[in-house]
This record gives sequence, structure tokens and C-alpha cells, in this order.
Amino acid sequence: MTVISRLATSLGRRDEVPNQELAAEIATNADGEAVAELVENLSHKSKDVRHDCMKVLYEVGERKPSLIASYADQFTAFLDSKDNRMQWGAMTALNTIVHENPEITFAAIPKLAAVADKGSVITRDNFVAILIKLSGIPAYAHQAVPLLNEQMLSCPSNQLPMYAENALPVIDGVHKATFVKTLTSRLGDFEKESKRKRVEKVLKRLG
Repeated sequence: MTVISRLATSLGRRDEVPNQELAAEIATNADGEAVAELVENLSHKSKDVRHDCMKVLYEVGERKPSLIASYADQFTAFLDSKDNRMQWGAMTALNTIVHENPEITFAAIPKLAAVADKGSVITRDNFVAILIKLSGIPAYAHQAVPLLNEQMLSCPSNQLPMYAENALPVIDGVHKATFVKTLTSRLGDFEKESKRKRVEKVLKRLG
């Protein structure tokens, strides 16, 4: 069976289980040929096939990022897609390979930021996750951390608690005061008290 014949859509399935099982198998077997076939079919004439290929690729990336790291340029190209699912799927894939390819990811930040600004919640979530990972790498932290702070200032209030919690490990002494100021300035933005309390807990941990 070809990789494409094992996709959920090829099997007449509407759930993601076949895609997840295929990704797990590809990662376990370090099957580079299967990955190459999936990348090639990201431009398949069938939208469902394209979507499933992207899904399997970022699921592979979550399990074994080195297998898809060499395709960073291809994923970056799909950020321009008019198909929202391909766009956020590409951002998700890039998020899985930051530590494999930090220099390529960092170079693409202007494009990633522009896409995240206009894209879906999932697109922004993955962009912020990328910034958090880059902020934890000394060579990129000095530029990534201010960009992360900008996201904290401008992101929807619903997303802020999660972003703040996830960013905690990379906010060091030099940047603490800036983040404290940013998060404090947004405490009045929450409709739900539970979300405000989560940010207050982050502020307490920042001291």
C-alpha cells in the first residue's frame, strides 16, 4: 500500500485515527521515503488528500521532528496558502521543528508574524509556541523575547493565560520586569475571573 492509500480520506474515514496511526508508524520506522511522498502530495489536486498529508506530517513532527526538519522551506511556502487548514497546518509543522532548524525558523519570523496576525487562533497559538522555543535558545533570545512580549500585548485575552503560562520558563531576570508590566496592564481585559486568576498566578511566580 502506498502512503496516500492509507490516509483517512483514502479509506473513506472522517476521523483522524488512520492519519495518527500512520504518523506513529512512520516515526517509529524513521521512514524518510514516506515523508517525502507526503510532502510531494501537499500539492495534490484533492483538498482532502492535501489536508491529510499535512496532518500526518505535523503528527510525525511531534513524534520525530528530525524526519521532517529538512522540509522547513516547503512548510514555510504553505503559509501563503488561501486554504486556512493548510496554513495553520504548516505553522504547526514548523512549530515541531524549531529545535531541529532554529536558524531557518528564525529567518522566517517576519513572515510567520504576518501570517499569525491575520490567521486563525491555531495559527497564532503555534506562532507563539515558536517564539517561546526560540526565546529559550540563547542565540535567538535577544530578538525573540521582545516579539513574544508583543504577542502578550496584542493577543486575544482568551489566549493570554495559556501564552503566559507557557512562556514562564523562558522569562529570565533581564526580561521579567517587561513581562510583569505587560501582563499587569492586561488584567482588566478578562471577562472570566478564572482567566484573570491564571495570569495573576503567573505574575506571582515572576515575583
